[in-house]
Amino acid sequence: MRKAIYPGSFDPITYGHLDIISRSRVMFDEIIVAVLDNSAKKPLFSADERVSMIKGLVKDYDNVSVATFDGLTVDFAKKVDASVIIRGLRAVTDFEYELQIAQVNHVQYPSIETVFLTTSLSYSYLSSTVVREFASYGGDISKFVPDEIIPLIEAKVVRKSR
Repeated sequence: MRKAIYPGSFDPITYGHLDIISRSRVMFDEIIVAVLDNSAKKPLFSADERVSMIKGLVKDYDNVSVATFDGLTVDFAKKVDASVIIRGLRAVTDFEYELQIAQVNHVQYPSIETVFLTTSLSYSYLSSTVVREFASYGGDISKFVPDEIIPLIEAKVVRKSR
């Protein structure tokens, strides 16, 4: 059985993230969307809120679950007995950083492999940071995130004056 994790902060989850989840779920027997709970950062949403959002959005995918973790991604992969880490690449600028992390993870856990999926072209510009920034100025985020989480985002952002 091929178990993979798809780690990230998902603050908030975007159509780009969902694209990677949808495409990778047919490649692996089980996918765990691993939500990073990093206490050093000040996320818009708590880890529990992010998990709840993601669970609602992937509820129809029978081989996708959602969990939180803190610490090293590779340690979480070991803990859940995953053999693959899925990483999305938006642009060539993501590759150098992601390659370095993949190599370090492989040194620490030789049986782990990292699979890079390029995002669909229609989401190559998209990041959670872009969503938060647009939302903070009252911008239309409907092309970035599913409708059901827009009110959650809007309730959290502090609107900046234009």
